[in-house]
Amino acid sequence: MNTSPTVAQRASMRVPFIDLAAQQAEIAHEVLPVWERLFATAGFIGGEQVDGFEREYAEFIGVGYCVGVGNGTDAVELALRAAGVRPGDEVIIPVNTFIATAEAVSRIGAVPVFVDVDPEYLLMDPAAVEDAITPLTRAIVPVHLYGQTAPMDVLLMLAERHGLVIVEDAAQSQGAFSTAGRAGALGRVAATSFYPGKNLGAAGDAGAVLTDDPAVADFVRNLGGHGSSVKYVHDRVGMNSRLDAVQAVVLRAKLRRLDGWNVARRAAAARYAELLADVPGVHLPTVRPGNEDVWHLYVVQVDERDRVLAELGAAGVGAGIHYPTPLHLTAAYGDLGYQQGQFPVAESAADRILSLPMFPHLTAEQQRYIVSALAEATTVAGIVQ
Repeated sequence: MNTSPTVAQRASMRVPFIDLAAQQAEIAHEVLPVWERLFATAGFIGGEQVDGFEREYAEFIGVGYCVGVGNGTDAVELALRAAGVRPGDEVIIPVNTFIATAEAVSRIGAVPVFVDVDPEYLLMDPAAVEDAITPLTRAIVPVHLYGQTAPMDVLLMLAERHGLVIVEDAAQSQGAFSTAGRAGALGRVAATSFYPGKNLGAAGDAGAVLTDDPAVADFVRNLGGHGSSVKYVHDRVGMNSRLDAVQAVVLRAKLRRLDGWNVARRAAAARYAELLADVPGVHLPTVRPGNEDVWHLYVVQVDERDRVLAELGAAGVGAGIHYPTPLHLTAAYGDLGYQQGQFPVAESAADRILSLPMFPHLTAEQQRYIVSALAEATTVAGIVQ
């Protein structure tokens, strides 16, 4: 069967990596009137909209407290500080993640300790974590990558055995489940991002810290408000990181749709799996047993990835790489002394991973075009002989 895009398709079809405009169009009738009232009253910091979102998102995740903050990086840092991480402590994180996970550790003055991922799901490898634990280790930060939960059942037992704290990075997993529970409700504290491209995204930067511990929630709120719980009374040197009301309005509207949008993502993932089943040279992603994936990203693996990516771009298909360089090989962390070859699974995957378009409004027609373009790209790249 010829799956190549036709000349007419190439001329007319363009598929973005993510279609945020479709999301905004769906919620505009709810958001714009509330924004108008908000701008009329100039109630931008705190207030009813922020309080309402924090309450609703805590209920959605299944925790006692949600504290809105300025962005996902701040959320990880604040969660780590609330968990007791201090300068000089070691914090174990997977090497296959966005740099923000490591940045948050570094901003405290703690030391990120990188570990490899498993070859099947590209999630934090518990065996590698255990090997990395030292007397200086304070915390483990599992990253619920690409939309599915890290192996929390094993990691929680590991943390308990060694007296460590789990701080979840749940930025890519809003709504994801595992046998241990919902992502963001599994450790002592969790951080998430509402960057616009996330499953639950704001209209700009935003984030949150999640916990069942009222003391942790109070600490995060205080530290994110300049170390103050009462105006002009400062208990500690803090920072300025608060969720604003403009973003809370958007997040409340999207949260009401999040379960439905995640169902649509799962349907799109199932359609990809069916369409790609007979395409040689494309390794499909799999879901860890017991997980319910929300498919923040749909990440396949191909040989000669960069050439395939260029071919997709020429065909009008938006695609990405998450992530092209494992953290130990970035210049930012060159001083930690890690060497190429030290984390072979992540390094090998970094040369092959390719994120296909994934968003809740992705149509079957768009997916058929994406797959046909990918099939042709792998052939052009010489992958299929």
